[in-house]
Amino acid sequence: MTRIVSFNILAGGYNVREQGSKRTREICSILQSVKPDIVGVVEATHPQIQEQPRVIDEIAREMGMQLVMGGEPAYPGDYQLALLTRLPILETKIHPRPGILNKPLLEVSVEEESGERLTVFVTHLWASFFKGRGGGALRKREVREILRILAPIQEEGRPHILMGDFNSLAPGDTFQASELLRALVSLEQEKRGKHKFKNYADGVPTLNYVVPPPLRFLIPVLRIIPRSQVLSGLFNLAASLYAPRASIGLLLSAGYVDCFRKKAPRDPGFTCPAIAPAGRIDYIFAAPELAQRLEQCQPILMGNGVLGSAASDHLAMTASFTAKPAITPKAPSVEESIVG
Repeated sequence: MTRIVSFNILAGGYNVREQGSKRTREICSILQSVKPDIVGVVEATHPQIQEQPRVIDEIAREMGMQLVMGGEPAYPGDYQLALLTRLPILETKIHPRPGILNKPLLEVSVEEESGERLTVFVTHLWASFFKGRGGGALRKREVREILRILAPIQEEGRPHILMGDFNSLAPGDTFQASELLRALVSLEQEKRGKHKFKNYADGVPTLNYVVPPPLRFLIPVLRIIPRSQVLSGLFNLAASLYAPRASIGLLLSAGYVDCFRKKAPRDPGFTCPAIAPAGRIDYIFAAPELAQRLEQCQPILMGNGVLGSAASDHLAMTASFTAKPAITPKAPSVEESIVG
């Protein structure tokens, strides 16, 4: 069995608005509850916090796992990707695509306990929600580039996984936008008066970041919506129709299997925001050959008594894959035995 986790740990695992305290214990509690062999980490570092050891280093040590960093981000002051594994590492690659990919695509090949080679890709697509349809176009461009990078390994039929924070809904998925709005309004109120961190990225989006500039005059109205059940229902419907889904559609059309949806066709599986889950934007995609070995896939709501919302603003997503069956020689038929 090979256990995989995809986890956006939020701002490098730091509580920026709480004097930069760390969430090492909470994150490790979530991870230890599923005993992963591989962890793809999004927002693995915080560019404005340089203290050593970093939270990601502490997590690696606590979990007894090797750490592979995903290279420098495409834009200064941005977060990095990382991968943790307890399996032997066979090869690592970083695929920078300045101007196309929001973060360099991280590729790590490991050897499963069965001896099978498994290649894992970790990504973090553009958010840019304030750009509306423009943000969706950015993510579509990223996915097309990722598919181009994955094409050779896909053509060879080699087992591989693509996981991370895709900042996108899947076709057919529901979206409880009013819950997201409720969480943003609550966080906005919490931030008021905390001037020390006004220009210090805490990784949590604001209403200004989510709402496109032409529509920001509606923000006072948006703050009222969560108070009304009727307005919330209408807002959920409108947001579901508006939310871009094409980037996930491209992956599905290319043959990749949405592991969670394969195991839970009707479960929402919301992963973000963890404090009031409204949508599923964290995914583990498997190549068709590997998807045949999929045992389970689900978000981690709690681990060792720690709520997922205490560890990050995203719930971690975990999947497990059975070992590849050994190929046994075909027993000769009676006729073949006689001839032999």
